[in-house]
Amino acid sequence: MSETYDPPNTPLDVLHEDAQLIVVNKPSGLLSVPGRGAHLADCLLTRVQAAFPQALLVHRLDRDTSGVMVFAQSPHAQRHLSMQFEKRQTRKAYVARVWGRVEQKTGTVDLPLIVDWPNRPLQMVCHETGKSAVTDWRFVKFEGETTRVRLFPKTGRSHQLRVHMLALGHPILGDPFYAEGEARDFPRLMLHSEELRLKSPEGGVSMKFRAPADF
Repeated sequence: MSETYDPPNTPLDVLHEDAQLIVVNKPSGLLSVPGRGAHLADCLLTRVQAAFPQALLVHRLDRDTSGVMVFAQSPHAQRHLSMQFEKRQTRKAYVARVWGRVEQKTGTVDLPLIVDWPNRPLQMVCHETGKSAVTDWRFVKFEGETTRVRLFPKTGRSHQLRVHMLALGHPILGDPFYAEGEARDFPRLMLHSEELRLKSPEGGVSMKFRAPADF
């Protein structure tokens, strides 16, 4: 991760707003929540709360990941939405560009993950003490010597998609932690939360939110 934190100064991109929740499209390079220290205070949560003072955090995306994020409008909605994430009742779809040409059309990565303590926040595969982590993936198209894929995480471990793609031998382009050489030499992490499906905290109706990737 770069030493300086220089978040993008882009206007808040609100995808949906109702009495229960707010859905926004998070830009790459912006923290979801404040970090330690005043220089890490700017984040999506504080920007959302500037426009919607009652907004409450439900889940997070990595600083370098962009895409769909939901916030609750009340403590009741926060509990309801948080429980959906905890019980894996939400459905998430990501788009990524990865290094190399992925020859298979679909696959599943089932590799347990744990924090790599000496190198935290990096994560690593560990079959002894790691927590279960499962990602389904699907080929989209080749783009030169890189491949566009869709990723469907079944669990929500930290850095899960990044480490699972690395384990396949295809690190996500622009990843400051896990990509090396030419694969790292991109202006941003090429990982985007494209679609989120969940149930409304009021009445349980299914809702789908989508934001196209800008890469």
